[in-house]
Amino acid sequence: MASSTTVKIAEFRRLLSHAHSVLVLTGAGISAESGIPTFRGAGGLWRQFKATDLATQTAFARSPSLVWEFYHYRRELVRTKQPNKAHIALAKAEKQFEKEGKRFNVITQNVD
Repeated sequence: MASSTTVKIAEFRRLLSHAHSVLVLTGAGISAESGIPTFRGAGGLWRQFKATDLATQTAFARSPSLVWEFYHYRRELVRTKQPNKAHIALAKAEKQFEKEGKRFNVITQNVD
C-alpha cells in the first residue's frame, strides 16, 4: 500500500499535468538554503539597522550613501551564491511548462 505522501505527490503531479497554467508563490526562505540571509530571520539585520528601514524612498532621501552601501553589500553577497535545489526545480518546471505551451508564473517577495 502506498504511503499518504506518495499518494498526495501522485495526485499533485496529475493535477499539474492537466493544468493550463501554474502559479508558484515563494518567500524569503527559498534562498536561505543558498546562504542568502533573510531580512527578518536570524542574522537578518544588517549592522544596527533593519533592512526594511533601508529599503525605502524615505531612507534613501535621508541617507543615500548608507542605502547604496546596503545594496552593494546585498549585491555582493548574492553574487557569490549558487542556486539551490528549489531554484533549479522551479527553472526546470518553467522550461517544461513553456515547452508544453503552458504558462508558468512565480510570485516572490525575494530580492535576490
